[in-house]
Amino acid sequence: MVWQLRHIETQKECRPLDQREGPTRTMTETTKTHVILLACGSFNPITKGHIQMFERARDYLHKTGRFIVIGGIVSPVHDSYGKQGLVSSRHRLIMCQLAVQNSDWIRVDPWECYQDTWQTTCSVLEHHRDLMKRVTGCILSNVNTPSMTPVTGQPQNETTQPVYQNSNVPTKPTAAKILGKVGQSLSRICCVRPPVERFTFVDENANLGTVMRYEEIELRILLLCGSDLLESFCIPGLWNEADMEVIVGDFGIVVVPRDAADTDRIMNHSSILRKYKNNIMVVKDDINHPMSVVSSTKSRLALQHGDGHVVDYLSQPVIDYILKSQLYINASG
Repeated sequence: MVWQLRHIETQKECRPLDQREGPTRTMTETTKTHVILLACGSFNPITKGHIQMFERARDYLHKTGRFIVIGGIVSPVHDSYGKQGLVSSRHRLIMCQLAVQNSDWIRVDPWECYQDTWQTTCSVLEHHRDLMKRVTGCILSNVNTPSMTPVTGQPQNETTQPVYQNSNVPTKPTAAKILGKVGQSLSRICCVRPPVERFTFVDENANLGTVMRYEEIELRILLLCGSDLLESFCIPGLWNEADMEVIVGDFGIVVVPRDAADTDRIMNHSSILRKYKNNIMVVKDDINHPMSVVSSTKSRLALQHGDGHVVDYLSQPVIDYILKSQLYINASG
């Protein structure tokens, strides 16, 4: 899978999200923020609603005229999360991959599942930011400290043969080609392709072997979530406040409302959400979108009760895999 960008010719100044140009300014691709959407969760199982969440977020961000979404990442939670009825990561990763197999921009990343124990959402965001730096040499902007200088990536080892060699790549690749290489490299490193019995972990620190010098772009990883996760930020003691500061203050959030939730009311209940309100983008398309009521819980119940409406919640390849593997059929999960 390759995340594509059209050619970028000029440099740009990066600014915080709340200081971007207003609607009276015409924005070109060079002045837009390039975004990777990251969704963390159980995906137990992954539903049509999860995929629609990515699509709705991308469409909304594009319509604002300020963003270009170049990729989406699905990151299933670790087995030790402790949620009742959580099936193994082996099954959940395969179901996720089946759900996105026809997408040209969403991929599944198993890093979170591969760790020794459960990881915080903050640590997953930081991992992907750091991985992107290692793969591309790129310094990713965050909301409060955007990059202001051209970026030069340095090779990890100039004397060894590159792991991924392409003799047709010019000495100074464009930003578009660099981000294409990001997609190729991360897909080889992280993507899970069913069916598999064992997951082979490829060293993400593998030397890519070339000096990458390219025009500056503004690239950010944003957390994609439903309004139910946003509401959980308001529950005292549930989230570490330092983590919340990083998630909302440094990275930023894209929220897709569920069940016509009042996101303004939710944000007013948290001092941190109020503080960083300009870093929270709420998708305002159709508040009665049919996928906004779809959930993994409803899907599991439908499977347990033999409810034919399960086809409204899950894609057919995911249903086929669940039936073949006898998942969620018993009330115990």
